[in-house]
Amino acid sequence: MCVVCGCAGDGSQVTMEGHGHAHPPSPYSPAARRVKPGAPAIRRVEPAQAEASHVAVDPTSGDLHFGAGAAKVSVPGMSQARAIRLETDILGENDRVAAQNRAHFAAHGVTALNFVSSPGSGKTTLLCATIEALKTRAPGLPVAVIEGDQQTSFDADRIRATGAPALQVNTGKGCHLDAPMVAEAFARLHRHEHERSLLFIENVGNLVCPAMWDLGEAAKVAILSVTEGEDKPLKYPDMFAASTLMLVNKIDLLPYLNFDVERCIAFARRVNPAIQVIRVSATTGEGMGDWLSWIEARLKAEAVAGLSAGIDDIVRSTAS
Repeated sequence: MCVVCGCAGDGSQVTMEGHGHAHPPSPYSPAARRVKPGAPAIRRVEPAQAEASHVAVDPTSGDLHFGAGAAKVSVPGMSQARAIRLETDILGENDRVAAQNRAHFAAHGVTALNFVSSPGSGKTTLLCATIEALKTRAPGLPVAVIEGDQQTSFDADRIRATGAPALQVNTGKGCHLDAPMVAEAFARLHRHEHERSLLFIENVGNLVCPAMWDLGEAAKVAILSVTEGEDKPLKYPDMFAASTLMLVNKIDLLPYLNFDVERCIAFARRVNPAIQVIRVSATTGEGMGDWLSWIEARLKAEAVAGLSAGIDDIVRSTAS
């Protein structure tokens, strides 16, 4: 099975959204594994025969690193060059839609924040607490949520219970939200009023895949729970490198855990020197004031940027 398009990978022509492509026969396809009686056995491709330059071996421990090639990923039966081409094509299309999302958000005064984390980090609990706190701190600010999960509407139901509009996006086997999903959800969720508003996008719990997918957001906000371990920024560097802010969550549990907050922050800044950090507890409210101030500063910055872009448009139209 092709890991990109889901086809059998047996050399047949496949069409996806009007774009045909063919694959050479793959020893990993279901067709190749179905050996007929009397037929010669399928010969497996040995590592020495396949492209193995993307695999690094630690000479001391023998540990394997399958992300050492140009594509930074290993896909069975696929060369590094082809992996790069496919990633470029797929992400290129996603980025095109993300740019449209970003323009759409700006046109309607929407500041979108992409919440990313591992499962169980406390994203939804923190979002609910944030929405409740904003009712008092910024009562006139419209807040909406796009909720991403593989299945169920549990988290969207929790958001709706706060009174904020929320739309569930289930991805099935998908491990992240993409820009087209967000575009469709936003079109159904947003009232298209030209007023300053806040959109939270709660991504699927995953510290790997969402890192590379631009949704058109103003910023990625990484939530790291103190129950996860302070080494996560180094183990999953792409996510923290892509994030503007790291929220160290559940700090009320620190007395019961062996978690070094300063070490965690140092690790995060090793992969992203510019990352901002706020320590917060949705349960006790500690750090919520700093988090809300960060949101307000982001709203103001987006408003200024939108005003500047509008002036530039007027100047360009006058000059033409």
